[in-house]
Amino acid sequence: MAAMAEDTTRQKEELDGLPVEEEDDEHGSKERVMDKYQEQGQLLEPYLETIVSPLMFIVRSKTIELGCNQVLPHQVSDLELAVSLLEKCHYTKSVSSLRQESTGEMEAKCVMLLWLSILVLVPFDISSVDTSITSNTNLGEHEPAPLVLKIIGFSKDYLANAGPMRSISALVLSKLLTRPDMPKAFSSFVDWTHEVLSSVVDDAMDHFRLLGVVEALTSIFKSGGRNLLLDVVAKVWDDTALLIKSSYAARSPLLRKYLMKLTQRIGFICLPHRIPSWRYVSKTTSLGENVSLSASRESDQDSYGTNVVDCGSDKTSSCLQDEDIDVPEIVEEIIEMLLTGLRDTDTVVRWSAAKGIGRITSRLTSALSEEVLSSVLELFSPGEGDGSWHGGCLALAELARRGLLLPVSLPNVVPVVAKALHYDIRRGPHSVGSHVRDAAAYVCWAFGRAYYHSDMRNILDQLAPHLLTVACYDREVNCRRAAAAAFQENVGRQGNYPHGIDIVNTADYFSLSSRVHSYTHVAVFIAQFEGYLYPFAEELLYNKICHWDKGLRELAAEALSALVKYDPVYFADSVLETLIPCTLSSDLCMRHGATLAVGELVLALHQCDYALSSEKQKRVAAVVPAIEKARLYRGKGGEIMRLAVSRFIECISLVRLSLTEKIKRSLLETLNENLRHPNSQIQDAAVKALKEFVLAYLVAHDVGGTSDITSKYLLLLADQNVAVRRGSALAIGVLPYELLAKRWRDVLTKLCSCCAIEDNPDDRDAEARVNAVKGLVSVCEKLTQDQNSDGSRPLEEDYMDLILLIKNEVMTSLLKALDDYSVDNRGDVGSWVREAAMDGLERCTYILCNRASVGLTEISGEVEPSSELHNSDLVENNQSTSIFDANLATTVVGEYASKLEKLEGIVPEKTDLKWTVPSFSYPRFVQLLQFSCYSRLVLSGLVISIGGLQESLRKASLSALLDYLQAVDIGNEDERKSREYMLSTDTLWVLQHYRKCDRVIIPTLKTIEILFSNKIFLNMEAHTTAFLAGVLDSLEAELKGSRDFSKLYAGIAILGYVASTLESPGNVQAFSHLLSFLGHRYPKIRKAAAEQVYLVLLQNGDLVNENKIEKALEIISETCWDGDLEASRLERLQLYDMAGLDAELLRKLSGVPKKNRERKPTASDENASYSSLVGSSGF
Repeated sequence: MAAMAEDTTRQKEELDGLPVEEEDDEHGSKERVMDKYQEQGQLLEPYLETIVSPLMFIVRSKTIELGCNQVLPHQVSDLELAVSLLEKCHYTKSVSSLRQESTGEMEAKCVMLLWLSILVLVPFDISSVDTSITSNTNLGEHEPAPLVLKIIGFSKDYLANAGPMRSISALVLSKLLTRPDMPKAFSSFVDWTHEVLSSVVDDAMDHFRLLGVVEALTSIFKSGGRNLLLDVVAKVWDDTALLIKSSYAARSPLLRKYLMKLTQRIGFICLPHRIPSWRYVSKTTSLGENVSLSASRESDQDSYGTNVVDCGSDKTSSCLQDEDIDVPEIVEEIIEMLLTGLRDTDTVVRWSAAKGIGRITSRLTSALSEEVLSSVLELFSPGEGDGSWHGGCLALAELARRGLLLPVSLPNVVPVVAKALHYDIRRGPHSVGSHVRDAAAYVCWAFGRAYYHSDMRNILDQLAPHLLTVACYDREVNCRRAAAAAFQENVGRQGNYPHGIDIVNTADYFSLSSRVHSYTHVAVFIAQFEGYLYPFAEELLYNKICHWDKGLRELAAEALSALVKYDPVYFADSVLETLIPCTLSSDLCMRHGATLAVGELVLALHQCDYALSSEKQKRVAAVVPAIEKARLYRGKGGEIMRLAVSRFIECISLVRLSLTEKIKRSLLETLNENLRHPNSQIQDAAVKALKEFVLAYLVAHDVGGTSDITSKYLLLLADQNVAVRRGSALAIGVLPYELLAKRWRDVLTKLCSCCAIEDNPDDRDAEARVNAVKGLVSVCEKLTQDQNSDGSRPLEEDYMDLILLIKNEVMTSLLKALDDYSVDNRGDVGSWVREAAMDGLERCTYILCNRASVGLTEISGEVEPSSELHNSDLVENNQSTSIFDANLATTVVGEYASKLEKLEGIVPEKTDLKWTVPSFSYPRFVQLLQFSCYSRLVLSGLVISIGGLQESLRKASLSALLDYLQAVDIGNEDERKSREYMLSTDTLWVLQHYRKCDRVIIPTLKTIEILFSNKIFLNMEAHTTAFLAGVLDSLEAELKGSRDFSKLYAGIAILGYVASTLESPGNVQAFSHLLSFLGHRYPKIRKAAAEQVYLVLLQNGDLVNENKIEKALEIISETCWDGDLEASRLERLQLYDMAGLDAELLRKLSGVPKKNRERKPTASDENASYSSLVGSSGF
């Protein structure tokens, strides 16, 4: 309330501050003020008069300029004022459509037409208002006045408009022509519409005129009286019937919608207006009667839905006369047309036809209404399409809302609605029917609002399971919410429904938004109540397990298993028996869903302590061999069947299902085949299944031929097939301790070698290295677990050897994996390896620290207290062989001991920090540059962010670095210089350490260029010279022979900055190197170098003799550097002479031997080399 009051006060101040008269250029400010309140118009209501009065003053002023003297608003005389303004706007031709939009002509016309729609309702003869009639006395009786003819003329023109003026002009005509003093004008307009409708031309403008005419007739038949319109019904209906069957209507859904509206309103005119006595009314008109209405209402009244309003003798006679009403034949044609509209392909047409059915039925007799209902129910036949079902549901809802669907007809309607709630027809790779299910829920919602609770008690018992089934298990969220809303409406209006409140509170709007939550939580909660478990299970079994959506089938299998706890016997004896044969179905969706469901059901039954009979266990165990025998892995759907089979094997392994030795070997071979599959999802599913299968059947039972499974996977790690290597590494990672203990040294050594980048480029695969890292870490954790299943300690004899191997070999391999920066057409695939290695380092560090602490505890516990000397020797020996020592800690995290407090301030131990946000993380990361043990490594990564391609990352990282260098947080000049010097030293280290490594060098050069542009590194006094010399040495090595444009551009820019530096011994060297690029083989590089040379000479004139600098600038500016190569090189020699540089230095920088320079080049076409560059770049 306080916020609204504040908004209102501010709005009043803004409006009060507006002057009464403003120039045209100030009107925009008013419009901007008004736009703020478009969404909350109620705030403007107290001030409308203050707003409108100044605007009307402007309107009157403009009208006076046009010669109209009537200035009083909201009076009869305003009619001519409005017509004159509309005439002025109508005959003002726009130069273009843009001008119409910018000057607001369309809005002005709309406002004038809306104003006219009110003014034409004046309670006087319009001829008495028209001042032009005083000079024309030849008007006959009921002859339209000239003012009326003007309005009709404007409106006819606007009926062909494509914008909102068409609808508004139709409204004006409906208000004007239905006046009692307009019979001739009305007849004339109907004749004109007949001409338009009967002479349709296939033209765009004619199409809009056709829409406008039909819309105008629709508005007239809505506003006009029955006596006026009965005379023209036949003519209008003939035109409508012909038009609705034409090709124009078939192509325009909007035209069909308007024709449906016109059709139903013609039927309205043909039938007399009355309230049918047979209509069902669920409530009385008296509150006292509603309260005192006893439960002893007569059963015949309840069942037939008679009106409980006390009918007097007049109403009784009306009821008797109801059956004797003569219905015109045209009404039958109209109803038939509306029923056809219910089958239309567009929703708006069906919706309009459904409303027409409801309105016309309200004026029919009881017998005729039953015939209409029968015709509507015919739309639900199996041969009809989804449009007919949708239209039929809308029609039923309209009949129910209006009390025209009597309770006696509900037994015939409810089964149809129940079928519509589950309507889902498969069409190719998708299905249709969500709109039908949504409309069916709307019908149920209308039932709850229309009928008394005694009439709906049995009906709700039938519909509730269907509604909640849709609410929980429908694929579309709008259908789930619609069904839940219908159930809620019925529970709220129909009285004390069993468990209704509990269900409504659970199945609400928000809880049903997630499909997974609806399936696994909401449905499980509702299923505990009587009457819902078996409908839910049947819906999943017959409709969702075989659904076309793969994700929905997987979710349905999980949801079906979640219901097992309520009746395990039913699911074991009925559901499981139904699903097992379906695993071999010819339909892919059915067999995939059935395989998943069988596995989930077996697991759920086991969790409920339900033991399957031996016969059922045999049938379940034979599922996978039968699938393989039928060769269902081949062809379409083979991959998803492999996924389902892997999950099935995982489930039966968790249950420890009884299997024969042959089936065990068969299942193991199946998992091995899935591990070789190139699809990563299939491999992951196979790995999960293998983990449980080995524990259940290979470790607990000695299966023949499986003792060498570890050796087999080790051999496959060197296979040529990358998919085999990926799967084998994952498989080794999930093997239990019992299978790893015999060959643990070979396993760790082999996995460590697989973590490194392969020597052969053709064998390199990032996913294989990622899986090797994950498998390596998993094996280390299994081998160092505290206790085996039999209670013994792991590897008691070789325990220290294992720990040392992890320390020396495994940790080294993981640290090397952090340097994996492999790139392919997918991008930085090495980041996957680095991420897995960082996670592995953390876990292995925990292993080593834990082992060290356990070793110390055990050694100290075994020593006798009396032997102090012996105890001291053991402690000393233990310290000398410490597992996680200072050297390893320094290798992993650096020399952190003396900086621990500062590091904790930079990287606090909090879980809610937003490290993924660059603006948060980079200001913290750059603080590590102040520590010498971290600065170089941090900088080598920071330059990649600053010089990278991602703009958001570049801005955040650069801003953080500049803030750090400026020492804003400290404000100490010495500290700023110290940071700048340290950064320069680290930058030179990066250039030397990553020499010829373009992944780091290119962004480093870009970073140096950016820092130079911000005056960094150029004011370090004595250190600047050393830094610039180091940068120049690196540039000479990096740019020589380079074909990378980004590297060349960055290097040229750096040379320009160095050459521009005054009093620097390196500026001559930089300038000489820069001049060498004027003869580069790539035209763009020559042009970029020329631009830099020009800027250098402007900033540092000492490089060229003062007498020759003008000539040098002239050469640079007038030479076409991206033209002929030989001409560019000749001009470069002149610049060398002017700068006093030695030509020998030029040959050295160019890297071309003297004898080759004297020889005439054989390649005269430089485009050949440029095209080869483009080709080598991958374009």
